[in-house]
Amino acid sequence: MEVNEEKPVWLVLLLVIASACVGVLMGSAIGAGVAALIYEGSGNFSQAMLNPTDESLRIPLLIVQGITTVFGFLIVPYLVWNALRKKGISYFVGAGFSAASLLLVFVIVIAFAVADSAIIEWNQNIHFPEFLKSFEEWARAKEDQLAELTKMITNFQSPLEFTIALVVVAIFAGICEEFLFRGIIQTELFRGTKNIHVAIWVSAFLFSAIHAQFFGFVPRMLLGGLFGYLYYWSGNLIVPMFAHFVNNGFALTAMYLYQQKVVTTNLDTPESAPWPAVIISVGVVAIILFYFKKKFQSSNPILT
Repeated sequence: MEVNEEKPVWLVLLLVIASACVGVLMGSAIGAGVAALIYEGSGNFSQAMLNPTDESLRIPLLIVQGITTVFGFLIVPYLVWNALRKKGISYFVGAGFSAASLLLVFVIVIAFAVADSAIIEWNQNIHFPEFLKSFEEWARAKEDQLAELTKMITNFQSPLEFTIALVVVAIFAGICEEFLFRGIIQTELFRGTKNIHVAIWVSAFLFSAIHAQFFGFVPRMLLGGLFGYLYYWSGNLIVPMFAHFVNNGFALTAMYLYQQKVVTTNLDTPESAPWPAVIISVGVVAIILFYFKKKFQSSNPILT
């Protein structure tokens, strides 16, 4: 008679995180190979990558990012987790939800973005003590390099470029990052600690850390925490995936509309929204989240 022994949480998390690293390397290699085939700039793709602010790299870099995201955060970690836990995708989408609930999520995410803008401005302007000055200079230089790269990638020259970015940055990231950080890591941490708040905030910390942007670390961690509670309360991973899509998709769309001079407000800045708007948004988020939790509490078996 075969005995199905439960694998310890620490082992599952270790192997899943290791597999994600392997998946990122694998996805990057595959993505670079695909991108090299469509690269139309001067010289070869490998040489061009030494100066990744070249405009001709916009679509190739988006392709690399998309393939890396799918392999690193979804395919490889899922295969390892599935082999260890013997559970399928349906495990993460057990609870039902309505389209009206997604409308609530949409409002929560937009209001949260306004409220979070105050934290974004604070985090961007943070300064370290004198003995950490060298680290601050290093972190700021890395942040500036990444900002330049992001600016190039999101300087859309056509609707096609915007569409590709929307698929990669909003759809792929929303599905794959939520699957790894909320679906697997948060679930395993909850299994091991029996404390949902620890599970949510540790996974949110890791979620923010992998983006390697210290001067955006806190607002991104808060966003990860929001996604974590939405998953826990709803019991359906599609909910935080949708929230992640709305957050990234809204930012990209606002950026594109500003570039096309459809709107006059540039949301791609670290400046906070006016304080009255921030305060109102905090209230809106709190009220809707309270309603959201109450609405799902009776139907989500995790909470009962």
